[in-house]
Amino acid sequence: MKKFFTVLAVASALLLTGCGKADTAATIGNVTISQVQAQKTVDELLAERAKIDTSQLQLQTGSLLNRGQLRFMIITTIFDELAKELKIEVSPTEIETTRSGIYEQIGGEANLAKNLVAAQIAPSNFERYMRATVISNKLDSALQASGVAQADVQTKIGELVQKKGKQMKISVNPRYGVWDDQTGDLVASDSAGSAVVPAK
Repeated sequence: MKKFFTVLAVASALLLTGCGKADTAATIGNVTISQVQAQKTVDELLAERAKIDTSQLQLQTGSLLNRGQLRFMIITTIFDELAKELKIEVSPTEIETTRSGIYEQIGGEANLAKNLVAAQIAPSNFERYMRATVISNKLDSALQASGVAQADVQTKIGELVQKKGKQMKISVNPRYGVWDDQTGDLVASDSAGSAVVPAK
């Protein structure tokens, strides 16, 4: 899981514009994420937290949690569009292989729920996470095969995501904050840097 979150961290410089509809959380090209969809993942994650002991976990709450879940949905949507552009296919077998690998890493399927809570991934987004992981791994392999040094692969993947995000013209509802193109993150409106394009 750490590898993919590293990819998310370096996916920067995505373009911000204002969302046109009040019930929209974000639009990524032709893809719309509604506020209902965004809230559903938050509610689902909170319900999962209530089932386990979270006293030793550092978890997002409030507006930070809302932004984190929306950011995850935005970035994984960009990965899907990037896969279409580069003709990267993700088969059911590859998803199942990834699932098995995750189970092995965490000590079995019985430990999935608490690990998803710790990673702040709603259960309904697990499939989305695995798909993005497969895409990321294929990009990794392709870049290394083309001569990119392993140490530079994550940066290169971030650049691909950044370029695709710009092409898709991302729009975020101001209630979730603003997209800071210097950090590639969805941040609170009052903590945005000068590189942020204000919502109209």
